[in-house]
Amino acid sequence: MPTSPSGRFPTLRLGLLAFLALSAPPLPGAADPGGPAPATVPLAAAKPAPATASVPAATAAQASPGAPSAAAPSLAVSGAYCSGEYADDLLALSAAARTRERAQPQYTFCIRTTAVYECPSYGRDAKLRRARKRVVAHGTGFAYRRDGGGTLIATNEHVADWPEVTDEDHPVEGVPQGCRRVSDALKIVDSESDRYAADDIPLSRVVIDPQLDVAVLRAGTGLPTMPWKMGRSAALRERNAVSVRGFPLGVLQTSNAGKVVSAYEHDEDGDWDHDDFVVDALLSSGNSGSPVLAVSCQTGELELVGIFHAAYTHASALNLVVGIDQARGLLDTLKLPPRPASAPAAALDAAARGAAVTALRTSAGVYFPFGTATAFAAARADGALVYALSGRDFPVRPQPVVLLEDLPGDGPADWGRRGRVWIGNGVGLRRVPWSELDADSQSTLSRLLDGMRRGAVDATAYRALAQQGTATRARFDQVERLERGVRRLAVSQRDLSQSAQDLADRLCAAEPQLALTAADAFQPEPAAPAPPAAPGTPSASAAQPAHPTVLPASSTASP
Repeated sequence: MPTSPSGRFPTLRLGLLAFLALSAPPLPGAADPGGPAPATVPLAAAKPAPATASVPAATAAQASPGAPSAAAPSLAVSGAYCSGEYADDLLALSAAARTRERAQPQYTFCIRTTAVYECPSYGRDAKLRRARKRVVAHGTGFAYRRDGGGTLIATNEHVADWPEVTDEDHPVEGVPQGCRRVSDALKIVDSESDRYAADDIPLSRVVIDPQLDVAVLRAGTGLPTMPWKMGRSAALRERNAVSVRGFPLGVLQTSNAGKVVSAYEHDEDGDWDHDDFVVDALLSSGNSGSPVLAVSCQTGELELVGIFHAAYTHASALNLVVGIDQARGLLDTLKLPPRPASAPAAALDAAARGAAVTALRTSAGVYFPFGTATAFAAARADGALVYALSGRDFPVRPQPVVLLEDLPGDGPADWGRRGRVWIGNGVGLRRVPWSELDADSQSTLSRLLDGMRRGAVDATAYRALAQQGTATRARFDQVERLERGVRRLAVSQRDLSQSAQDLADRLCAAEPQLALTAADAFQPEPAAPAPPAAPGTPSASAAQPAHPTVLPASSTASP
């Protein structure tokens, strides 16, 4: 699973951004619970001196796709290295293109991105304190177009932006969870060790696409722009040669060569949802946002085919590149591309409940993830549903910590209505009347009930389809989509799961011995006994004659 350089997602892949964290002084009057600031780790990068004149991207950038270059590669070179639209070796680059590239002023830049987070904590005196932590990271950007008196620069979203709030899904190295971003800044620097701020070039955000992991920034001055046109990433094939220009470790500008090892890899990890291709160029932290170029067999010139953004952490040279075909619209229009609306979640109505009840009766219940906990749903014979949320010590303590009864609704548009509530400690349960709960507890349990309903529907749909097998690719993809949906829903429920477990701890911490178990919830609530009859009032059985009298239609009963 890819992760941003600042560690924003779980690590199976690593976005390559040179990162270091510093501690800023705490707010006035606030103690810094984190102690002294950590030592700065030298990472070192290189920004060219700001250019006052730009070499326009004119000729090559504006050339039509079919127009041959003035100095196309020889047929011998083309035949030796070209079997498709892009060459398998950088030797296919024409002499004129080589000369042009050598004479071109630097168009890739070292980007320094900084943020300050405010982190609340409590001291020994139980007073609230707020400390501030400053974080710094370095990545790569490349200038691709002039914009009035300024220049547009493309890079990765994870280079250009920081999480608003740190949490389990959006961590920042060196910053605790639960901290709020209070300021940030972007600028071009000579390198990560550049401390002279007078010649830094401030950058502003123009557009950011978290799903694509691409961002466009704007410099207020004219900078040299990339002289090569945008190509077609869809035309790439395995073994095509690529050249990557960037700032590894933020130390210096480099050019690395490699091959396409996989032309397609869909990336749905974390906030990302786009198509990548994979290259084996040796890249390092700080290369995030680097332009990836390939040699056109038609013109012998370089073309932009992607933007490097992440790597597999356990592979020495497997790097993921966002295909330029998806980024073209964003770079051209400076607007987020239209995306098909995600399929709406199924309505939670009586029909959906009926399908869930049938599936749960057939399978004797279903387990599903709920945040960091495990949940269970089952159907009773009377049509009620029962949901159980496990505790932190499950399965060592097998009893749930929250158990909810979900009774049938009153109409076709009504899923159901809340029934009884049990709270426990993993060893036993006790029934808690709704009226005894405070407003915050009632809100937590109401949201938990809604989440359990949705989780049960998604889990039963996934299980039903998975049990039919995956004999075809289409069926396999359908099952995989449902599984991803179940997992994503679970991730979104982490805070709710934590709140419910905290509620159980609060209500049952002082009760080590609880008499009830989950089996008690699977028994319908006994009917309330009839109130005793008033003296002299005949019982129901006495009031009903053994042989009732049938009155004629024309008769009326005596008062």
